[in-house]
Amino acid sequence: MTIREAKLGDEQAIHGLICELALYEKAPDEVTNTVEKLAIDLFTDRVCEALVIENEDSEIVGFALYYLSYSTWKGRCLYLEDFYVQPDFRRGGIGSSLFLRVVEIAKSWDAKRMDWQVLDWNEPAIEFYKKHQAVLDPEWVNGRLFF
Repeated sequence: MTIREAKLGDEQAIHGLICELALYEKAPDEVTNTVEKLAIDLFTDRVCEALVIENEDSEIVGFALYYLSYSTWKGRCLYLEDFYVQPDFRRGGIGSSLFLRVVEIAKSWDAKRMDWQVLDWNEPAIEFYKKHQAVLDPEWVNGRLFF
């Protein structure tokens, strides 16, 4: 397994994994992003970045998508938007390696914090993050507007 930066041409595989994640999260109809828009956002406008995991057959089996965010209290932060490894490739430590690579990127950006969300029913993910000493904060309620 190899972890590398996403490159132009990976957008179809990443989008497919995004759809798999949405299905797992019981929200398959919520994905309205397109392969084309994802490519623009990742590789032209660079509003986000991604790492991918390739298996021994050079197939993309996991990804982490993240971007720079900002806290008025802390300063620069990294927001981990999505993190997903296909079930057949879990339990071998590659997910931890991917997560820790994102942590390294956050530190290289001089981020003061790394944030993400996890669904309260997703026990495997919650346990994964706890294993990495993550603080899962029950106090904050997510706010969101859709356009």
